[in-house]
Amino acid sequence: MHYLTFMINTKEIKIMMKILEPITIAGVKFKNRLLLPPLTTSYEEKDGSISSQSKAFYTRLAKGGVGYIVLGDVAPIRSFAPTPKLYDDSQIESFRSLCESVHEYDTKIGVQIFHPEYDVDVINQMFANGEQDQVRARLHHDMEHFVNEVSEEKLQEIIDKMCDCAIRAEKAGVDVIQIHGDRLVGSLCSTKMNSRTDQFGGSLENRTRFALMVVDALKKAVPKMIIEFKLAVVTPERGKGGIDEADAPLFAKWLEEAGVHMLHVAQANHTGNLADTIPPMGIQPYSFFADITGKVKQAVSIPVSTSGRIIDPEMAEGLLQDNKADMIGLGRALIADPDWINKAADGNSRSIRRCISCNECVDSVMNRKFMICAVNAETGYEQSRIIIPTVAKKNVVVIGAGVAGLEAARVAAKKGHHVTLFEKEKILGGQINIADVPPRKIELDRATEDLSNAIQDEGVSLRLGEEASVENILALKPDAVIVAVGASNFIPPIKGIDGPNVRDAWKILAGEQNVSGKVVIVGGGMVGCETAEFLAEQGCKISIVDMRDKVAEDVSLTILPTMMEFFQTYDVQLLTSHKVVAIEKDHVLCENKDGQSVSVLYDYVVMASGSRSVEFDTTILTDNGISVYKVGDHHKVSNISKAIKTGYDAANQI
Repeated sequence: MHYLTFMINTKEIKIMMKILEPITIAGVKFKNRLLLPPLTTSYEEKDGSISSQSKAFYTRLAKGGVGYIVLGDVAPIRSFAPTPKLYDDSQIESFRSLCESVHEYDTKIGVQIFHPEYDVDVINQMFANGEQDQVRARLHHDMEHFVNEVSEEKLQEIIDKMCDCAIRAEKAGVDVIQIHGDRLVGSLCSTKMNSRTDQFGGSLENRTRFALMVVDALKKAVPKMIIEFKLAVVTPERGKGGIDEADAPLFAKWLEEAGVHMLHVAQANHTGNLADTIPPMGIQPYSFFADITGKVKQAVSIPVSTSGRIIDPEMAEGLLQDNKADMIGLGRALIADPDWINKAADGNSRSIRRCISCNECVDSVMNRKFMICAVNAETGYEQSRIIIPTVAKKNVVVIGAGVAGLEAARVAAKKGHHVTLFEKEKILGGQINIADVPPRKIELDRATEDLSNAIQDEGVSLRLGEEASVENILALKPDAVIVAVGASNFIPPIKGIDGPNVRDAWKILAGEQNVSGKVVIVGGGMVGCETAEFLAEQGCKISIVDMRDKVAEDVSLTILPTMMEFFQTYDVQLLTSHKVVAIEKDHVLCENKDGQSVSVLYDYVVMASGSRSVEFDTTILTDNGISVYKVGDHHKVSNISKAIKTGYDAANQI
């Protein structure tokens, strides 16, 4: 029997963890009630077969204790989308190998069968002909209209392909077929996207007809398999391609009557804003889809699952105890820590590396790379980033307790080395302590909290409030020194930069400086834009000046729409393609892209024009034969993700 342990007023309380209890669905026993919902990884081979990287990722999750894994967006047709595909018998073996691997850990696996909301055959032919401009134009057109133009005959062909895919999945040893209730299926269900006048349009019965036909066909094609339906719900605020929230309970009943064994309830997409379905920090509340899931659950007797910003075991357990769901989906939470479930089962929730909802995982895929994680260096690198215990224990010194230094200390200590960590400030976290100040950013603190717990658990010797010098480093007789002293705000040599009303963005966020009235922020990167949000909330009238043709180029694509909405709400003026020439007494003198002079009045100017690595001379260390590694911003100015990875890799080399 598993228990959840937590503290209330210094008294230890234990309650049984329902999330770790087994659940039986259609005669099949799932070892617990925690699942990986469908997501896109881009780990697959070019033809959509399961690669060694993909197999390693899902196997690692199975080893970490998850009871059920769903492979997202498994296409029954050839396409150039970066998703798994199972359209040919030659691909069965790669799926079989994956199934066998996760089954070794008693983890069940499902494939989410979907068809895009565009004419795949036509697009594929254009792509093969090298007609890239037409591909882009047609994609935009089809995303708007294919759902209404596709013929009834073509819809039947699509169902047949889905059934063929399910049969291949069954041969591979897959346990569950999940129907993707978004994409084409959801578009047909949608009151916002479906304007058909035939048997697939108009009434709720007609709009859901195709979905129920897919269920019926799959029940006949693979009668022994569990059938799941991802119930994509369009709320009044968000989503297009799915069932309206008011109709979701009734549609769920129809799905149950049609023979569906389980439901996964989630936010519908198709808005062009992935923050709707994968909301970053501060945009949606925790467990944001649980209440809607609870209403669906009340309407059916089959198991229902939910997901969406469920961070820790207490949240997950609370949803089951409140009867909001029968199973809990952990997407980004398991990407951040694949051992989340095993740690919870061991009563060690404190050691879970929690997701910070930064959406590095989403952005990496959207930028045509494979999925990685900001706080977990091993995600996507399960085959190459492995902490191996050291044979020869060494004395390691780490300088700087930002996330790079903390991660380096954690990994070095976990390998078995003796680690001493210097931090000149009296608190841990480095730049996190200013990065968490702007609106919506407080969740960054989890990164510091969890790394702090980790270095304590690993026995790192911590010297807070003590600046590392060559003398006190050499006194420890280290074999290796990891330098993680970070970066500082770069102040360019602009005329008037020393004026009395010129401020530093980093010091503003640290609470060391204040401004008011009309504020011109020089620099439209992440720091400049987030400082603008922070000051706008305080009532300042903000103008952002940047040499580039757009601001916020380094801001997550899922955060950017919210930031732009914020700027519009607070009337933030964006002066892009403007070079600052001088800071005069009451105005900033700029030059626009046409070479014209532009004056921007100010009460204060705030500099946010980038950052540079802090200098730290390691010559004496290397002269003494000590191995030196530079990590984080001291290695190269970047972001949390790079800081974690450079810290991990450096420590793992020792």
